[in-house]
Amino acid sequence: MTMHAIRLHAFGPAENLRYEELPALKPGPGQARIAVTVAGVHRIDTALRAGGRRMALPLPELPTIPGREVAGIVDALGENVDSSWLGRRVVAHLGQGGGGYADQAVAYATSLHAIPDALDDAAAVAMIGTGRTTMRILDGARLVPGDVALVTGATGGIGSLLVQAAIHAGAAVVGGAWGPTKVAEVAKLGATVAVDYSDPAWPDAVRRALGGREVSVAFDGIGGAVGRQALELLGAGGRLILFGAIGDEPTKLSASDLFARSLTVTSAIGPALAKMPPAALRALEERALAAAAEGKLVPRVHPPFPLEHAAEAHRAIESRATMGKTVLAAR
Repeated sequence: MTMHAIRLHAFGPAENLRYEELPALKPGPGQARIAVTVAGVHRIDTALRAGGRRMALPLPELPTIPGREVAGIVDALGENVDSSWLGRRVVAHLGQGGGGYADQAVAYATSLHAIPDALDDAAAVAMIGTGRTTMRILDGARLVPGDVALVTGATGGIGSLLVQAAIHAGAAVVGGAWGPTKVAEVAKLGATVAVDYSDPAWPDAVRRALGGREVSVAFDGIGGAVGRQALELLGAGGRLILFGAIGDEPTKLSASDLFARSLTVTSAIGPALAKMPPAALRALEERALAAAAEGKLVPRVHPPFPLEHAAEAHRAIESRATMGKTVLAAR
């Protein structure tokens, strides 16, 4: 019996991702094998593939199978695993070891979640990783009715969830995206104001649209010049929540920025998230899946790429051609 997987033998361009046939996986003690239907792809994967460190994650040993989020059917069990898992539709985060870009994956039974009937496999994959990160970001934001929330990257997997969550919290939402097509999608999400930050003057458009109101919380997943502009839109006492940076260029700020307007800055991901106890991470995953199952948060998923086209998925992410969570269809 064999399996198919995407392997990386050398750091570099997306073309280095190879679709290969490998021996089938065997679950060890405490593990379950998943016949993978959907695997998640993340921007961090593209940075690691290229050989760049991202969010303090170490480079993997080569060859490696990238990917950390999978959904599918449990088709084999190792020793000491409850037999009730066999045949169940599950989703799991595989941790930093990877192994997700494949039609088989092995996960510890303690990391499995039964997928709620209300969710398809792609939505479950979006919530097990991107969703749990969103929960962590929202915990740091402490949104309240009357907030004015600015969300950069508002059509991304995390950004689109943040827009929805801010609306549910009673905040007015300014959603930023790159290019008119994505801006139109931000408006469809229900943002009060949708702006195009490919225009360097976009902060002026935000100020005009808000009519004197100030941004009280800014979610910065872009970094660089856009992140700096988001920071400068914050009013006195505002909160800046950092959760990413395109091109590894974080938002530049100083203690003077914070003192001048009594701002607070929180880094919601990176080492602090990676070092959370397993029980705390699982609690975030459970909250994310429950929010999606109840319809409180609807994950946006880009049309799936076939597993063998993983390189195309990476190129699409790098060129900003995707909207929502990027996934691979393994079956």
